Amino acid sequence: MLVCIPAWAMAESATSIVKKSDQQMRGDSSYSEATMRIVRPDWTRTMSMKSWTKGLDLSLVLVTAPAKDKGTASLKRYREMWNWLPSIERVVKIAPSMLGQSWMGSDFTNDDLINQSSIVVDYTHAMVGKDVFDNDPTWVIDAIAKPNAPVVWSKVRLWISQQTYLQRKVEFYDEFDELINTLNTYEVKWMGGRQVATRMEMLPADKPGNKTEIITHQAQFNFPIKESFFSQSQMKALRD
Repeated sequence: MLVCIPAWAMAESATSIVKKSDQQMRGDSSYSEATMRIVRPDWTRTMSMKSWTKGLDLSLVLVTAPAKDKGTASLKRYREMWNWLPSIERVVKIAPSMLGQSWMGSDFTNDDLINQSSIVVDYTHAMVGKDVFDNDPTWVIDAIAKPNAPVVWSKVRLWISQQTYLQRKVEFYDEFDELINTLNTYEVKWMGGRQVATRMEMLPADKPGNKTEIITHQAQFNFPIKESFFSQSQMKALRD
């Protein structure tokens, strides 16, 4: 049950909690190996992927399986994003208008998977209250998009663990304040020297029976990685 508490009673600001949460989940740099499972009422599709991040502005996601998608990659450098499609040997720039589009046919958008840092820089944050998710006491924080911010979601409601600062639940709202997607996270384990929610489920509000699950198998944090790694040439050259 969501419990509302007055602003004066907060020991830590909403923005500080969101920044700590982002830092906890990615560190100064991160690497992960994961499986994405796209579930539909009449079929299921599975992909393997690797991802790297450096700071708030650099990220790279590589698909390693199945064979028909292998080598497909998504790159973010600051405010610019691209997809590499090896089947047609073409780099496609992701325009701001494409951020809300599905990533690889999943329930995650380009914004969710590639533009991950925007929750810190493109939103203002307000404490809503406290709640419990999956037996984990959480702060509930509303992130409201700043005017003219290049983001998909007008509001994002975050359930952030008071113990680990992990995002345990996230609701995504459009400009009409309608709920579009809900992300739930489970199975918190130690990986790479920190706690990681190793299973995530994205559930679209208007499509019962649809979901996309990401299972993280391996993660590393805070290792040296050059900015030059996050380049179009590297995106094309990466293999599993």
